[in-house]
Amino acid sequence: MRKDNSHAHEAALLRAWRDDIRQAVEVMNRGGVILYPTDTIWGLGCDACHAEAVKKVYAIKQRDDAKALISLIDSEAKLPFYVPDMPDVAWDLVEMADKPLTLIYDHVRNLAPNLLAADGSAAIRVTREPFSRELCMRMRRAVVSTSANVSGEPSPACFADIPQALLQSVDYVCTSRRDEPPQARPSSIIKLGSGGLIEIIRP
Repeated sequence: MRKDNSHAHEAALLRAWRDDIRQAVEVMNRGGVILYPTDTIWGLGCDACHAEAVKKVYAIKQRDDAKALISLIDSEAKLPFYVPDMPDVAWDLVEMADKPLTLIYDHVRNLAPNLLAADGSAAIRVTREPFSRELCMRMRRAVVSTSANVSGEPSPACFADIPQALLQSVDYVCTSRRDEPPQARPSSIIKLGSGGLIEIIRP
């Protein structure tokens, strides 16, 4: 009986997880902003191809839109869709990364214009964390990922650290992984320039 109860509990958790992702995707498809767990810290997210949704994220963070945001994708196979001229070193960095790694690429396409820096570059990370990976896969597009805080304030180490005002400013708050203890930190960031130039922005 205990084994049956365990299986039923696991099945219920899986259904809740899938329903959470379904609702988050529906909200993003309508141009809404979500709060969700990522491969690093809890983040604000939206459809990375929807300029108005991206504008809402900047407004929630009270952040200057000259400061570009990171986008998540679920597979390195999708990188060429956004980065037509993938540097060879980028494939090596993505493949060898043993922790979350964000790369800033030149000449990015197929993202909302307000996600690009003045020079046309943008930050993209391949997530391997199950929830955010499944979210991106179901969305079928890149998903914005920026820390769930007002610009200049500390980033949340866990769900409990997220200010109530910010929770109330989004269109959907994911239910998955809320009870996890503080454990994550922001990703490393590397900028890839022309001629094989590599610049470490955040170790």
